[in-house]
Amino acid sequence: MMAEDDDIDEIFEELPTLKSVAPFLALAGNVHWFRTVGEDPDMETVNLARAYAEALGFPEAEPGFLGDWEEAADAAENTEINSPAWEAEEQLRAALTDDVLGVLDEQTLEMVMTHVASGVSEAIEQGATEAAQELRIFDEEFVRATSGAAVAASYQAALAAMTGADEDHPFALRFQLFEKGRWPIGIIGNSFLIF
Repeated sequence: MMAEDDDIDEIFEELPTLKSVAPFLALAGNVHWFRTVGEDPDMETVNLARAYAEALGFPEAEPGFLGDWEEAADAAENTEINSPAWEAEEQLRAALTDDVLGVLDEQTLEMVMTHVASGVSEAIEQGATEAAQELRIFDEEFVRATSGAAVAASYQAALAAMTGADEDHPFALRFQLFEKGRWPIGIIGNSFLIF
């Protein structure tokens, strides 16, 4: 493990494309994951949610903040894998991956992204577990669902950062919603559902 950490540190130092990864990991490690799920949102969070939906290409999708785990679980179960919003995110992810592969080989990218996922997973799972305890959610699926979504958002945000994407890139905005302690579930019809 120590040699692998040394290898990744060396790669971060040698490749300018990866200079954003270490600061991103430090930021992600300090996020208070899921601390505001179920609460009424502040205006900044509402505006951030609108900005994400618009940047993704769904300006008509109004943020809908869900009040409890049952609503969030139902929403998560009903998001379609091949929905237009999901397709838009997949196209963005593929485009960013292609951009990064223009300067990194596939093996290096895989190693870096594995490092990103492992670097954020513990803090995310701890945040999800703490939120479940605080909200008295005894369904183990809560920790799995929220953690999985947050790791995926971290992966996407790291990709965006590696390409030098602006702060108003959809993946950067989605990550900012997680930074606000939320779980952005997805766009269904004209609603952007958030717990």
